[in-house]
Amino acid sequence: MRLAGLQKNSLIDYPGKVSCVLFLSGCNFDCPYCHNPDLVRGSLSCLASPDEKTVYEFLGRHKGFLDGVVISGGEPTLNKNLFHLCEKIKQMGYPLKLDTNGSQPQVIKRLIREGLIDYIAMGIKTDPFHYSPLIIKDYDPGNILTSIHTIMETARAYEFRTTCVKPIVAEQDIENIAKTIGGATLYILQRFRNDRVLHPEYFREDQGSYNEEGFMHLKSIAEPWVKKCIIR
Repeated sequence: MRLAGLQKNSLIDYPGKVSCVLFLSGCNFDCPYCHNPDLVRGSLSCLASPDEKTVYEFLGRHKGFLDGVVISGGEPTLNKNLFHLCEKIKQMGYPLKLDTNGSQPQVIKRLIREGLIDYIAMGIKTDPFHYSPLIIKDYDPGNILTSIHTIMETARAYEFRTTCVKPIVAEQDIENIAKTIGGATLYILQRFRNDRVLHPEYFREDQGSYNEEGFMHLKSIAEPWVKKCIIR
């Protein structure tokens, strides 16, 4: 298994922990605002992308410094070697966080059931019934809804997050998402960064971005439905 990249340390990707981030390439979604276009297209993020042996050696050397490991992408749940990777990392004693788009509910169920992940962060792109055509064409929202319910009912710790970008995410979308995840422990509204995105032709100048007043309004819509809502 060849990984697409390794970020050796991060203070923000795993809440409350110093972590490293492992990137897997390939994604089944086509979010115009995605800021990891190389990973979405399935290419390696750099020529010297690490193999598994290199990663395990790195984790072994930094056991006293790192508190956890994050697996991100792309979309990690599309990789057939994900379970093996998680098992090896867990055997080394690391807490493990997974970033996912929630499109593969059966993979998420198995990872949680087998105790292979300690924290899961699921990106909800917009109202699950509005993914087509901008996020993915002809997609069954049932997979997204199943992943949401599975995470809320069985995950040890979790967060949901939405990148707030116009017109993909509007006020009504935030309300529909918040109702869908009603009672969730944490819902994060993320700022849109219009730089090095997957489809720059979709955006012009400041098109797509919410200002602070707009973010606060979206937050006020979501807050009544979840235990905690923050802007990031």
